[in-house]
Amino acid sequence: MVQIENLTKAFDGYTALHRLNLNIKKGSIYGLVGVNGSGKTTAIKHLAGIYRQDSGNVCIGGMPVYDNANLKALVGYIPDDLYFFPQYNMKSLRKFYAGMYKNWNEKRYRHLLEIFKLDEKKNVGRFSKGMQKQAAFIFVMSAMPNVLLLDEPIDGLDPIVRKLVFQEIIEDVAEKQMTVLVSSHNLKEMDGICDSIGIIKNGQMIIERDLDELKSDVHKIQVAFRPGLEPKDGLGFEVLHEEDRGSIKLMVVYGKEDEVSQRIKSFNPLIFDRLPLTLEEIFIYETEGANEIPY
Repeated sequence: MVQIENLTKAFDGYTALHRLNLNIKKGSIYGLVGVNGSGKTTAIKHLAGIYRQDSGNVCIGGMPVYDNANLKALVGYIPDDLYFFPQYNMKSLRKFYAGMYKNWNEKRYRHLLEIFKLDEKKNVGRFSKGMQKQAAFIFVMSAMPNVLLLDEPIDGLDPIVRKLVFQEIIEDVAEKQMTVLVSSHNLKEMDGICDSIGIIKNGQMIIERDLDELKSDVHKIQVAFRPGLEPKDGLGFEVLHEEDRGSIKLMVVYGKEDEVSQRIKSFNPLIFDRLPLTLEEIFIYETEGANEIPY
């Protein structure tokens, strides 16, 4: 299990993370989402052992991450801002990674090199951004990590390559119970692969749920009530978003599906429909509606 508990981190007086909590089940894919500057990358760098927390706990499998070389050898990390040694080609980097990671799998390296069709003899610094992302993915996955941390992993990749990347990840999750944290702005793609989701805002976790469970408890509806029969004291459940479209109200609400339907039908509405709700919409409504929590 990957766990962050009450993590606080400040840089030069600026609080980047404040009592952040995060929990990822073993063998699952966890999506971490938030606007730019919300603290996603800072949280990931703590899990990678790059940053040391000011307070709180950062653990993988019950062991502290920071300054734990044996644990870090089992963690794969692909940052958004990639860096490769100057003048190194894939062949040279292969030797470096093979020496660093005890679980290095040469057969897998060759397999991935063939899939992504990268030139092993070409200087990686001359690769395009997308090709560098592919190279990083090849090296990290060939190290056979138990935990994989991905910060904007598909940025700069074309749809075919994105599909190949996620296919390899899903296979490892299924076959060897690899645990994955992925941060991405592409919420449509994450909607299709993540088991659970964490929404972070201003350095704090505002919601963390199983994705299917979250979708079953948040509903997008449109409703029109008969004149004079509108509910006077509200509908009796939390409303994340509401807007009027003429006589029709568009609402995003929390609640069990049956309870929401029964409550609205009790007012004998003229119109009542449930509409499809995407992860992107949930993210927008949650971040817009979350109360600011003072530090």
